[in-house]
Amino acid sequence: MPRPSLHETAAFAKLQSLVASAPDLRQPETLNAGRIAAMKSSAVGFDLLFATQRVDNQILGALQSLADETEAVAQMRQIMAGEVMNRIEGFDCENRQVMHHAMRNVFADLARPELDGESEPLIAAAREELARLEAFLEALDSGKITNAKGETFTDMVNIGIGGSDLGPKAIYLALKAYAPAGHRAHFVSNVDPDDANEVLAGLDLSRTLVNVVSKSGSTLETLTNEELVASRFRQAGLDPAKHFVCVTGKGSPMDNPAKYLRAFYMYDSIGGRYSVSSMVGGVILGFGLGLDNFRQFLRGMRKMDLNALETDSRRNLSLLAALLGIWNRDFLAIPTLAVLPYSQALSRFAAHLQQCDMESNGKRIDRRGRAVPFATGPIVWGEPGTNGQHAFYQLIHQSETVVACDFIGFRESQRGADLQVKGSSSQEKLLANLLAQSLALASGKSSDNPNKQFPGNRPNSLLIGRQLTPESMGTLLAFYENKISFQGLIWNINSFDQEGVQLGKVLANEILDALTGKAAANPATAALIEAAGLK
Repeated sequence: MPRPSLHETAAFAKLQSLVASAPDLRQPETLNAGRIAAMKSSAVGFDLLFATQRVDNQILGALQSLADETEAVAQMRQIMAGEVMNRIEGFDCENRQVMHHAMRNVFADLARPELDGESEPLIAAAREELARLEAFLEALDSGKITNAKGETFTDMVNIGIGGSDLGPKAIYLALKAYAPAGHRAHFVSNVDPDDANEVLAGLDLSRTLVNVVSKSGSTLETLTNEELVASRFRQAGLDPAKHFVCVTGKGSPMDNPAKYLRAFYMYDSIGGRYSVSSMVGGVILGFGLGLDNFRQFLRGMRKMDLNALETDSRRNLSLLAALLGIWNRDFLAIPTLAVLPYSQALSRFAAHLQQCDMESNGKRIDRRGRAVPFATGPIVWGEPGTNGQHAFYQLIHQSETVVACDFIGFRESQRGADLQVKGSSSQEKLLANLLAQSLALASGKSSDNPNKQFPGNRPNSLLIGRQLTPESMGTLLAFYENKISFQGLIWNINSFDQEGVQLGKVLANEILDALTGKAAANPATAALIEAAGLK
């Protein structure tokens, strides 16, 4: 049954009527203690503080009505239960289930039987792949699988691109503090040969494994990098088949036991940007962080997935964040979202969310094939604080362009080592900066000197947890994955395909054929090649 798009709901008109009376965060009476305490929602170890968003109870009520009218939570339940949700009605499309949640539904004590349904075969497959991975990692650690000299492997290089790189890399960097001794992970994604050569330069290839990740088994950049790396192994007198493993679709060209030490499987129903909880993340994170830590990561994701089934947005953190984002994007006309983690471990997290959000919701056609008359996905970007404060916060504070912000913080540092300098610890300084930036963006500052005026009234949220651990990292990632999905469901767009990626790939192949003399270029392409000095 088709759901209404955003503009077809009664809540849409109500929200439009409320824009003019949206709270002014600069007014002294707005950011009071009562508002700050009331605009806090908590679940699964995180607190979402949103008093610094331009909302009040009336706006929050209308946003809840928007979620109810579009049946956002019911649709999320359909996704998790295995219904076909990746589709455009009446047009050629992928027409698939959306089953990334099933990859973390492997814990019996966190089961929701009413969600199993059609997804049970994939849940069973996820458990099977985890068991196969566990056996492989145990064989590596016990010395049953070694290199030709009988030595254990110390390093693994992950070769992938997009979702096969960004998510696993972001999570590995976030959780390196928990990595077991003697195992290191590395990542190659760019087809630029300097990327692979820089990674390989510091490695003992004889003690290195390579994990090649491609669902189709035909991703050009990944296959090119695989061959480049394999050639280096051959030059070192090593057989790639005894060092290379892969993650791919069953039956793909890469599903070849003669070529790989092991093959682990991913599934068509799991989009690349949502695949870090599958074997796409499992192999490299299982090796680099340890399988127990990967399991804890999945456990955190599962807990937040279950929270996403709460119908009340004040108890459903992902839904609440999605609604606040829609208010900013479609009613306050804010085009961009900065994700600002006050944790150096999350140095690549914003880059992963950039793909996850912009590839999912950067759409202009709804699920009935109609052009949408409203804005969809925001432009997502960001860097860790406090570094960002000395880079782009100037624009966020004083530019005419309003940037919505998501601040992320943790009360405790990850590694624990700290000291007092000038009466406060480093972690206390970090958190003081975090809170200060949130308040400064909201309240602004008046001054007789126009150059020292801060406009304020700039909406932001603060998501804060106790500490960045494997489980809380999973919770944090699932929070954003489900937020992005909720926004797509409310906009009635298909968040689970990526047709916009394909055109550039097709043209790149045509240009490559022209550069290598395999085919003649059309006049425009030939002129561009010549102007670029490539022929």
